[in-house]
Amino acid sequence: MAGRFFEDWQIGDTISHEIRRTVTETDNLLFTTMTHNPQPLHLDIEAAKASEFGQILVNGTFTFSLMVGLSVGDTTLGTLVANLGYDKLVMPKPVFIGDTLRAETEIMALKESKSRPGSGIVTFLHRCINQRDEVVCQCERAALIKGKSS
Repeated sequence: MAGRFFEDWQIGDTISHEIRRTVTETDNLLFTTMTHNPQPLHLDIEAAKASEFGQILVNGTFTFSLMVGLSVGDTTLGTLVANLGYDKLVMPKPVFIGDTLRAETEIMALKESKSRPGSGIVTFLHRCINQRDEVVCQCERAALIKGKSS
């Protein structure tokens, strides 16, 4: 099991996740069509060329999902009870096909669960960073995590 138990975390812990991912045209096309998003910036090369970006813009919800997914192996794999919510989601830079993305996670807060003795709530700050070291997505995620005694 790769994830950490509640007691294993400390505020300020920071992880640079090893897995990176280069975004492909197929990633963007499949995610966009699977989620029924008709935005031309994601699907229509001519509309995208005429935009301020000049090229296809990767679907932001794909970027968000990838960022969280890249973090799971080091954070919550096997120890997650439930994700409780995502907050303060920002996308300060666009993502384009061919960008290589990586993720970092910092522990912002820890709180023992009142409703689930032996478990606790961990607040993660996830950052997604491109090959130019620009933050392209960031959010806080609150998760209920098993304790060692659960």
